[in-house]
Parts: sequence; structure tokens; C-alpha cells
Amino acid sequence: MRRRRASGSLVPQTSSPAIETRVDNSGLIEAQVGNLVEDLKGTSFDAQRDATFELRLLAKQSMENRIVIANCGAISLLVDLLRSTDKRVQENAVTTLLNLSINVENKTEITAANAIEPLIHVLETGGAEAKENSAATLFSLSVIEDNKVRIGRSGAIGPLVDLLGNGTPRGRKDAATALFSLSIFHENRRPIVQAGAIKYLVELMDPAAGLVDKVVAVLANLSTIPEGKTAIGQEGGIPGLVEAVELGSAKGKEHAAAALLQLCTSSDRYCRMVQQEGAVPPLVVLSQYGTPRAQKKAESLLRVLSK
Repeated sequence: MRRRRASGSLVPQTSSPAIETRVDNSGLIEAQVGNLVEDLKGTSFDAQRDATFELRLLAKQSMENRIVIANCGAISLLVDLLRSTDKRVQENAVTTLLNLSINVENKTEITAANAIEPLIHVLETGGAEAKENSAATLFSLSVIEDNKVRIGRSGAIGPLVDLLGNGTPRGRKDAATALFSLSIFHENRRPIVQAGAIKYLVELMDPAAGLVDKVVAVLANLSTIPEGKTAIGQEGGIPGLVEAVELGSAKGKEHAAAALLQLCTSSDRYCRMVQQEGAVPPLVVLSQYGTPRAQKKAESLLRVLSK
């Protein structure tokens, strides 16, 4: 298999000082990474800690470094180290994979190295930062459509919901982002609801949490299934959605209106609740000044509420 070049092209026949410097630097990085990869293969926790930390820094620095690290065979070794009993090695390994996954080709290679289940293991057993970066890596991999299916079927949803409810502020944000991506795939919506996500999502609609847009986007997807509608109503999600229609960002208003429309289309009781929360005036404003999709959702919801 032909190796990818960090420069993205073949080295030309003619050279200049700038090109020679770049080639020299690339060679130095390859040599450095090659040595670090050898340390990953050993059994010394100290050597693995140092090597994973150096790779973590290199992978953060540039796209060229990410390609070199992948070319040197680090990905499969880093995936193996996700199950390390040394928490620092585990944290460095998952963070390096997160940085590597910024490169699209690396997303495919990380998935091919069977990383999804070890990443879930980190979600379940890792320290706070390792859990955050595992959730962020799962989100990064889920950009590939087929991975939305694989991640959902591999058991990631429960640990992600647990992080959503019990994680650090950054962990909750990473979990919400990953769950939004997974909820785009219809098959994942019921498991997300069944795992208890809506209770936590409703709690995180508090503007102080700084997650309203992400949370409302997930709720809009979950509101398309009967279990989701029931849970949003039972967990007291309607007031927060109405507030998002009035005070949210343009996208937040759009998603909130979409969720409320799903709820009200099939329930007179929800219609009354939405009206009691004072939704009509902000919906009128949204129907005139929102995004094109928001305008349509607001107009449809106003028609439903007027019946």
C-alpha cells in the first residue's frame, strides 16, 4: 500500500533551500515518530507514558504530523493502549487518537483498527479528561455515516448518556455533541430515549449550562418518535423549548419550533401547555423573521395551536 506523504505531493526533482528544509524537517519528524512508535510496543508504563504524551503533542500541532503518525503505524497501537491499566497512558492514547481523527483518512483508519469498543471502554472506565476525549473522538468518527450505525450498535449510547448527566461541563458538552450526531440516524433515537437522555437534556436547557443549542437540536431529533414526545412532556421539557423559541440563537429557535411542532401535532394537551407558556407571540415573530425553515415550522405550529 502506498504511503501518504505529509506534503501531499511527490518531492520534485529540482530543489530549493525551502524545499530541502521541509524535507529535512519531515525526515526528522518521521524518525522521531518511528522511535516513539517503538516505545508504544514495549511493556514499560514509563516509556508508554512518555511516548503517548509526545505523540499527543505532535498530533495536535499540524496536519502533516497527523499523516506521519498514521503512516508510521501508530494508530493500531494507540487503540490497543485504550485498554491500558495506566490511566495516564489511556488518557494520552485517546487524546492522540482524537487529534489524529481531525484528518479524514485517519477517521477511516481509526475505525478500521476496531477503535469503537475500546473507546467505549474509556467512556466507562477512564478519568474525567479521558472520558471527555473519548466522547469527542466518537463524535469525530460519527461524521462518517456508517459509523453512526456502528457506534450506536456497539453500546456507546448508555455511557454517553451517563456522561451527559454526570460528567464535567466539558464532558457534558462532548456527550451532547456525540448524541446529536448519533440521533441523526433514526435507529439510534429510541435507545437514546430509553437510556434516560431526555431528563438530562431538559436539565441542560438552563442557559447557565451554555448548551441550549446543542440540547435543543437533540430534542428536535428525539421528538420525532413517540417515546421521545412522551419523555419530553413527562420531564417538563416544554417550558425550556418555548424559552428557546423566544431567546435562543437562530438555529436554536428553529430546532425548538420543530420539536414543539412534533409534540403538538399529536396532542391537544401539549398544545394547551405550549399556549400556557406564552409561545404564541414569539412564534409570530419567528414566523416573520426566523430562518426559512424556522418560519415554516413556526407557521405550521401556529396553525396547529389555532385549531
